[in-house]
Amino acid sequence: MSSLKIAVAQINCTVGDLAANRQRILEACGQARSRGADLVLTPELALCGYPPEDLLLRPDFYRACRTELARLAAEVPVPVIVGHPDEYGGKRYNAASLLRDGRVEATYRKHRLPNYEVFDEQRYFAAAADPCVIEVKGVRIGLNICADVWEAPAAAAARAAGAQLLVAINASPFHMNKQHQRYEVLRSRVADTGIPVIYANMVGGQDELVFDGASFALDAGGRLTHQMPAFVEALDIIEVEGGHILPGAVVDPQPIEGEVYAALKLGVRDYLGKNGFPGAIIGLSGGIDSALTLCIAADALGPDRVRAVMMPSPYTAQMSLDDSRALVAALGVRYDELAIEPAMGVFAGMLAPLFADLPPTAWADTTPENIQARIRGMTLMALSNRTGSIVLTTGNKSEMAVGYATLYGDMAGGFAVIKDVFKTFVYRLSRYRNTISAAIPENIITRAPSAELKPGQTDQDSLPPYEMLDAIIEAYMERDQSPREIVAQGFPETEVRRVVGMLKRNEYKRRQSPVGIRITKRGFGKDWRYPITSRYSDEW
Repeated sequence: MSSLKIAVAQINCTVGDLAANRQRILEACGQARSRGADLVLTPELALCGYPPEDLLLRPDFYRACRTELARLAAEVPVPVIVGHPDEYGGKRYNAASLLRDGRVEATYRKHRLPNYEVFDEQRYFAAAADPCVIEVKGVRIGLNICADVWEAPAAAAARAAGAQLLVAINASPFHMNKQHQRYEVLRSRVADTGIPVIYANMVGGQDELVFDGASFALDAGGRLTHQMPAFVEALDIIEVEGGHILPGAVVDPQPIEGEVYAALKLGVRDYLGKNGFPGAIIGLSGGIDSALTLCIAADALGPDRVRAVMMPSPYTAQMSLDDSRALVAALGVRYDELAIEPAMGVFAGMLAPLFADLPPTAWADTTPENIQARIRGMTLMALSNRTGSIVLTTGNKSEMAVGYATLYGDMAGGFAVIKDVFKTFVYRLSRYRNTISAAIPENIITRAPSAELKPGQTDQDSLPPYEMLDAIIEAYMERDQSPREIVAQGFPETEVRRVVGMLKRNEYKRRQSPVGIRITKRGFGKDWRYPITSRYSDEW
């Protein structure tokens, strides 16, 4: 008996670019055919990209997708499973169709519509219940789409309909430790059904989401037979013989720091590339956040597309200037220094008449600091306007949580690269980056973090130690623990009250911050939807 060869096309699709996505699928099919494939798998909604969000509310979007699907069916040189939106029987579905012999031969419609974390599919789609089993070279293959395999019924329905192999096409976004969860879930489906499974995932960046690919296959015993690389487009051939998946290539996993760094690079590359920005601008401070952001941008785009600007004030330490110069020299990016003291003097003189009759207050003490940040933000945005390049902001998750950032200052920009990276993990990523090549000076990593907006300032003047701060934020935000539960873990009540209070008060700031790359299970974006105006009192 000859084997069945299934190609997993782990491709990078762009939301709404139907013609380019069709061409990408065709190219994958051509490559698969040259390698002897009998069937090609593409990711969930590969034809239109994922997630299309409210494009899915437009009737013309479905008409355009239907036209492209028919065109694709007429052109593919090998049978292919294609994910696409589908209007059928007066309802709209997340679907996958088998294109064979010039036509749409069969269509599966997704059963389980996720409505948690970053997913909102119940807003757009109806849930189906019918299985779909296709036959290729005598092998009966059951189709599932992404969330279908996270519970038992859809896979069980495919098995009951005669499937000998289960394939799941996915647009499953990355977050830390996600692959381990996927293995566990798919092993449960293998145990439930007794049949092997192929998991084909999308790769690429889409706004705040990054899809990691990392497609894989499990045999009927739940053993990993194939593991494709993460964060790159790839095509692998999986052979099925006598109902069994034959062993293939298994790529070794990266350390968690390597995964996150790759995700951030891919997110930057695709956000700029898919939106047509010619380059990136980063304001350097001599601190670790801007240093890491600059490294990610240079690695993602190439140093010739990145520009760093250092804007010292009278409070900027010489060490900050020296370290910034060493960093840009190591990376090879363009570097400019522009002192902001003249602008500070102009603002002070201009505002003096307005402030003359105002009594000093606690909040007013931050006014000179915020003016410095806003001068820098305005300078970067002026450079962005003139060059067309996008400003990448450098604030981390710890700062975004508690509002340790200035609206229209260091928050000014178009894309927040490390918005979902805790400060403690920023240090881990920086040390990881230096294992690739020496870039970030040791001074930047070891010195006490400071905004350098007044003499002798350090972050810990205003915040708890970052190890404590990050642990409290993670417990409250990502695990939904009450302050009482956090205190019970041994954290000082005064610090828990302070951190939770800051987190709540600064919701309005986060709503105005740029979109940023999600790398945790819960970031400040699609999966954080707290009210700005709220009088809810937490459990104490």
